Amino acid sequence: MRDQALFDKIDLHLIRVLHTVLTERSVSRAALRLGMHQPQVSAALKRLRELAGDPLLVRSGASMVPTDAGLRMVDPSASILQAAESLFSDARGFDPATATHTFRLAASDYLDPQFLPGLVADLKQAAPRTRIEIHPLSPDGHYHERLAQGDTDVVIGNWLQPPGDLHRGELFTDEVVCLVARDHPAVRRGWSLDDWLASEHVAPTPTHPGARGVIDEHLEGLGLARNITARCAHFGLIPAMVASSLLVMTTGRQFCERYLGRLPVTVLAPPVDFPPLTYYQLWHERSHASAAARWLRGRIKAVAGRLRTDPA
Repeated sequence: MRDQALFDKIDLHLIRVLHTVLTERSVSRAALRLGMHQPQVSAALKRLRELAGDPLLVRSGASMVPTDAGLRMVDPSASILQAAESLFSDARGFDPATATHTFRLAASDYLDPQFLPGLVADLKQAAPRTRIEIHPLSPDGHYHERLAQGDTDVVIGNWLQPPGDLHRGELFTDEVVCLVARDHPAVRRGWSLDDWLASEHVAPTPTHPGARGVIDEHLEGLGLARNITARCAHFGLIPAMVASSLLVMTTGRQFCERYLGRLPVTVLAPPVDFPPLTYYQLWHERSHASAAARWLRGRIKAVAGRLRTDPA
């Protein structure tokens, strides 16, 4: 039978190359991610094109884009890879001591600065043979899509309204405060709402055009807007900027207090009643029942729970 003959030409490695090339939209980036040489990926793509009877990936200007047939293969290929990964590992259970999984997380550095280092140390101690990839929540980081396709296992962050179409687990809550330099005028004289809004604020660079963080979402709901005069994509660098300027950083107390003994900064209460920041981990139905993914989520929750008791 023709279909059986076609099926016999397909192996799991070829499916992985297919999925990686279509999601990366680049043979060279796919080769890096797969740990292969670029000619090997090109040869695999040639085989895939012959099997599909379609180019799958075509040039559009300076970039590559999937064809319609290629786009239709993205989700099925992700499902095949996920099913293959769990086919035997979930049947025999997950043993962190011997597991060789690759865990992929997306998270911003606006979390407690000790969280991600603590999580990596915890995972490597409990599961020393696993690999860990931490990706930023960046402008091109469409985490819904990456979770659905199996490119990311867990997304960690805070949202006023977490996405309703994903599973979620609460990690911790935190009070909103302001971090300022010790010699900031507001330390001596305090500030009114108008003073605070007019102050020079620093905020993270939006994750995508038009995106607002939870602070500005809340202010917008109150009909207010702060004077943001600086933005930075690297949240962990902002406290040092605050220490040597009149900039005001508004975020969680847990994050800010980690810097009190390291930099000439102090914490002030904002003149706005902000709801607590709630940090979540989000995951897709695709990995909900996976033994390895359940173990990972448990370690994330455990490490987050220890943050309050760890010394600054």
